Amino acid sequence: MDERLVSETLEQGPSPAAQLPDPGTAARMTMGGRKKAALLLVALGANGAANVFKHLRDEEIEALSLEMAQTQQVSPQTTEAIFEEVVETSRAADYFAEGGVEYARQVLEASLGDARASEIIGRLSAIIEMRPFEFLRPTPPEQIAAFLTSESPQTIALVVANLNEALAAKVLSHLAPEVQAKVALRIATMSETSPEVIKEVERVLRQKLSNVISQDYAASGGVEPLANILNHADRSTERNVLDKLTELDAELAEEIRMLLFVFEDVVKLDDRALQLVLKEVDQKDLALALRGVPDDVKEKVMKNMSQRGAEMLMEEMEFQPPQRRSVVEEAQGRIVATIRRLEDAGSLSIARAEDDDDDQLV
Repeated sequence: MDERLVSETLEQGPSPAAQLPDPGTAARMTMGGRKKAALLLVALGANGAANVFKHLRDEEIEALSLEMAQTQQVSPQTTEAIFEEVVETSRAADYFAEGGVEYARQVLEASLGDARASEIIGRLSAIIEMRPFEFLRPTPPEQIAAFLTSESPQTIALVVANLNEALAAKVLSHLAPEVQAKVALRIATMSETSPEVIKEVERVLRQKLSNVISQDYAASGGVEPLANILNHADRSTERNVLDKLTELDAELAEEIRMLLFVFEDVVKLDDRALQLVLKEVDQKDLALALRGVPDDVKEKVMKNMSQRGAEMLMEEMEFQPPQRRSVVEEAQGRIVATIRRLEDAGSLSIARAEDDDDDQLV
């Protein structure tokens, strides 16, 4: 049992009401966080509750003890429902830490359905947002490391120790080797830190970060602006620029080429072109690439497949285990590369907003 979940449960308000056939589950859904935590401790027994108390603050222990003293008989259904909620929240927190909120949502929807997944994500998000330095989660780890470089090893250690393990490991890997050792030593020897100290450090860092990383800079150049320019250029200009750029920097040219046509743009292909693409791509890549895309993209693809092929693709997607976003994006990238190859060979044409009428297929 993860004792932190009891502390987090104390912060939860009543869960949204739901239409559930199990009366124990229905009662649990409208129950406050403190009540649920108390019932959980009662169900754990004296030894289990004592072990949990070791990890709670005095005021939490007092509040829970009072709630436990006022607790009468609890139905087995309610106890089972509370245990299920703890397990679900713990698993969801692991998914959240592993791949972010969208990855957690995909896994939960696949196993529990849309409604239950939304409820758990909503509850989990409220908990996550209260954790120290959670505002750093969307920031790339290399930027966090660069930002923390000017801070003392003790401050860096405090921040890294309070990040989720996956992000903390990435931030640590981007620190200089000598700083890594100092930070690791301080994390290993760090005792409990006052919540007030953590909040103050968090406040200062948030303010500094807003001035360094999150501020809006005027967009004057970069890969995306160039891709946007080429998207509005004629094809001879586009190909000339990319050919010359490939000679100078092949990796940069490929990065720009990928931005010129994203996977969702398959809806811009005519049916003949899309059917040609579908013959060239791996079906496993296609099943991966269609995860999480808008419905119109899925419909466009399915419409251009045989009935049997569409059924097999749907079956593959249904039984496919949850995937990391990076895996999905890699599959989409391979399909986009196939489209670009076919276009370069003259086998198909990608419509642009600025294309002249005489450049269109007839």
